[in-house]
Amino acid sequence: MRITAKNIFGQLLLFFFITSLCSCLLKKEENPVIPPETSPLSQDYIGYGVITNSFTHITADPSEESPSLGYLRRGSLVRIIRRQSVKTVNGFISWVLIEDSQYGWLKEEAMDIYSSENQAKTASESMTR
Repeated sequence: MRITAKNIFGQLLLFFFITSLCSCLLKKEENPVIPPETSPLSQDYIGYGVITNSFTHITADPSEESPSLGYLRRGSLVRIIRRQSVKTVNGFISWVLIEDSQYGWLKEEAMDIYSSENQAKTASESMTR
């Protein structure tokens, strides 16, 4: 039997095809993905917001048409527990669900968001001076 480059190439091609087929047919054991305990994942809130507008309405739902539950003034400090983007005719608007003295939805554009309460308190105090 004569060994040629064509024979070697054919055998290598057959070897890679069989190896690929075997690896596809083997069932892989699924391991659950467990996220690391980082502060946004391990806490019951996202962060803290400080209202930057002179005042903003708190709504019952993340929508312009939702009834107003109250309002907050510039410098008010709120705890953010959820963020949601809502599709509108002009694009998307980001809303946040707050929980503190009042519970409801605010437009994210009405506030600055901080990761720690101390940062937010400092910003709030500087706005109310």
